[in-house]
Amino acid sequence: MSEHLSETRYTGKLSPSLLSPESPGGSPKLQVPSPIVTRRTRTESTSARALENPTEHGKVKMFSRSKGHGFITSDISGEDIFVHISDIEGEYVPLPGDEVKYRLCPIPPKYEKNQAINVNIINLTPEVHLRWDCPVSEEENEVHGQ
Repeated sequence: MSEHLSETRYTGKLSPSLLSPESPGGSPKLQVPSPIVTRRTRTESTSARALENPTEHGKVKMFSRSKGHGFITSDISGEDIFVHISDIEGEYVPLPGDEVKYRLCPIPPKYEKNQAINVNIINLTPEVHLRWDCPVSEEENEVHGQ
């Protein structure tokens, strides 16, 4: 029995699967979590606080479907506000110039900046808008600044 215990004894070394890719003998399996707050990773209390904020209006400055995010220019402050793909409501992919309404949600850890959530397009530009279920061609990525 003592032989079995000595075989399973802790060696003090980390398994290669737990090391970062930059570590000697590291593995590409371990990844640093994304600092971007999505609908899925936002806490319930943060979402509740954001829903208490007034609805604001702005225009889409840029949105990259392939990258999963974009920016909205606020009508009030003129500031560019980050928007994640998971916070876009509706059936169309936003294009630059689309008028939107949204609520502001503070971004952790310092809560100094905001991101747009519950984003709804209220006035589409005259350009043809794709639905979320349509495939994206490389040509469209280049045309829309993505």
